[in-house]
Amino acid sequence: MLQQTQVSTVLSFYPQFLAKFPTIGALAAAPLDDVLALWSGMGYYTRARNLHRAANQVMHDFDGEFPKTAEALEALVGVGRSTAAAIAAFCYGERVAILDGNVKRVLARVLAFDGDLAKASEVNLLWDKATKLLPTKNLKTAMPAYTQALMDMGATLCHARTPDCVRCPVASICEANANKAYEAYPVKTKKLKRSTESIWLLYATTKQGDVLLQRRPLDGASKVWAGLYSLPPFASEAALLAAVPSSAHKKLHFVPVLKHVLTHKDLWLHTVHFESTARSKLVTLGTWHSSAKALQLGLPAPIRKILETAQ
Repeated sequence: MLQQTQVSTVLSFYPQFLAKFPTIGALAAAPLDDVLALWSGMGYYTRARNLHRAANQVMHDFDGEFPKTAEALEALVGVGRSTAAAIAAFCYGERVAILDGNVKRVLARVLAFDGDLAKASEVNLLWDKATKLLPTKNLKTAMPAYTQALMDMGATLCHARTPDCVRCPVASICEANANKAYEAYPVKTKKLKRSTESIWLLYATTKQGDVLLQRRPLDGASKVWAGLYSLPPFASEAALLAAVPSSAHKKLHFVPVLKHVLTHKDLWLHTVHFESTARSKLVTLGTWHSSAKALQLGLPAPIRKILETAQ
């Protein structure tokens, strides 16, 4: 959950998720829809799908025994080198280095590491340096404390734009601080470009309050909302209108456009409301759900917002 999501956000999801799935076996046995439903609103839904698959891996490939080394943990779906190291360091005291975004920034500044972190070879070099700095004694207690300290420094003191060098416990040995050049580190030349995408959504309802939802495919050209339930999406207004009986076009209500911001993309959501009197004419677009049932499904945050606003 903490991959790409702040602690403050995760804290509102984690207790409920753990209450629903208290063991790896419970998570593995649960339908994916139940997992996505509890993840709804946190974003990056690939993490939820990977977590579900990883739980099944543990049950079937590891006989229900959670891996206890970073190397073995990397075999799990969705668990990369840094996440595997974090689990191994925190849970088992293994002497392995993590290298998430915050830690990269801390180490790059302390060491004045000027390698371009857009290059895998330079990341590996920083990983080697990080490993050499790890504790060597009392690993069961030292590794969790050291790892947590690095993460917390990056999150609370060594900010990207306004680092709090006055309160930093390693300011005296930080090369960037000594040279007053914190803005020079870390070096990363390659920037991901933001893009935009317009999606037209058919918000079809009945007088009884049922709503038409379409489960998005796990595979396909667009990975947006894969595996989640959405109002039927269309690439253009014309495509949406073609899916609705022409006799109903005068009854359509065009809702104000909603902007939804993803990490590297802005979605412009054009919602068109239609109260249907003939449910059967739209069944090729999805399935009908009661309003209460719809809100229990795995919904993307903007779709949930649209449905909740309408109630």
